[in-house]
Amino acid sequence: MSPTNSIQMGSLQHQDNSLVSTAPTDVKMASLDTPPNRPSRSVSQQYLDLRSLLNCIFRSIKIVLFSNKINLLVPFGPLAILVHNVASQHGWVFILSLLGIIPLAERLGWATEQLACYTGDTVGGLLNATFGNATELIISMYAMKNGMLRVIQQSLLGSILSNMLLVLGCAFFSGGIVHPNKEQVFNKGTALVNSGLLMMAVMGLLFPAVLHFTHTELHDGKSELALSRFSSCVMLIAYGAYLFFQLTSQSNMYSPISEEDSNQDGNLVDDETPRISKWESIIWLFVLTVWISALSEYLVNAIEGASVALNMPVAFISVILLPIVGNAAEHAGAIMFAMKDKLDLSLGVAIGSSTQIAMFGIPFCVVIGWILGYPLDLNFQLFETATLFMTVIVVAFMLQEGTSNYFKGLMLLLCYLIVAASFFVHKDPQPVENNP
Repeated sequence: MSPTNSIQMGSLQHQDNSLVSTAPTDVKMASLDTPPNRPSRSVSQQYLDLRSLLNCIFRSIKIVLFSNKINLLVPFGPLAILVHNVASQHGWVFILSLLGIIPLAERLGWATEQLACYTGDTVGGLLNATFGNATELIISMYAMKNGMLRVIQQSLLGSILSNMLLVLGCAFFSGGIVHPNKEQVFNKGTALVNSGLLMMAVMGLLFPAVLHFTHTELHDGKSELALSRFSSCVMLIAYGAYLFFQLTSQSNMYSPISEEDSNQDGNLVDDETPRISKWESIIWLFVLTVWISALSEYLVNAIEGASVALNMPVAFISVILLPIVGNAAEHAGAIMFAMKDKLDLSLGVAIGSSTQIAMFGIPFCVVIGWILGYPLDLNFQLFETATLFMTVIVVAFMLQEGTSNYFKGLMLLLCYLIVAASFFVHKDPQPVENNP
């Protein structure tokens, strides 16, 4: 073998030995480096998970609290609590808490609609029945806790009057002004069904009042309350049957009459697309309910003081001012739908909410009072019952043709002005405090 070949063979052996010798070393180094890297990757993963969670929370807060201009009123809620603890000015506490609850009520209804997108029609209908007028029910529960049974009756009555006269009147008026040369139409059959339910509610409120004021009770002081509780159970059953009928037989009761227009309009599709997840909707429902409950306590406690400070009757505050809390968002929504020539949706907001309060909200409060031992009945007094009776008749006449114009809306608004002026000069025959 030549020296050159021996040198080449030696170099090759040296390279082979170096390859063999470096492989275990690399494995050992990799095995030594791996354990320290595992904790660093888990910490980075935890950091990324935390960051994504915070981003999700901030995004949800931005959508819920900063996507609507009405949320500019949210700071009035904490300001009301501050004024209550510092100055104890009942008039200012009432006004600030009233303004602070308005955006929360709107967001509560919005969160309910978001959750209904994930649950389907049946559960969505039950959610709307439960949370649709949750603000009014929460205020009623705190009023019941304080023994202010007349405030419960008058605030729920005022919510019905506000929806039927003010909200529907503004919708008809604004729709007629925007579309002066076009006759706006809506589903007359749906309107008549709701009018029938409202007449049934009037019947439930009328008979206990007549029984009381004609002094024809079989058992003095007991028959009126027993009749109210029985009628409330019947009204709840009727409303449950109405929901079942609506969700099974008439699933599209408030859909626009013109199917072609509804198919061409992409806004309805966009409105039905949820902007937050299912669990975000549930969490926000809980948070907003607790928030509204806290402010409702300050609102109810300030009613009597606000009546003295503002020089207004408690009846006017309960019937006219308190319903603004729950109906402000519905008011704006009904007007926007009417201006877009979607009167069926406006009717669903105004008359549907009135039906819900009359057939579900009022009987529900009576049954809860029965369970808790409060003598809340359906005797709303003759003045309030007559007001509701006349309102239902006037609105039923306005809806019987299935058409609307700005003059019908103007008449409804003027009727509401008469109702508001009547309660401003009305003296409640019963004291506000009505403890059992």
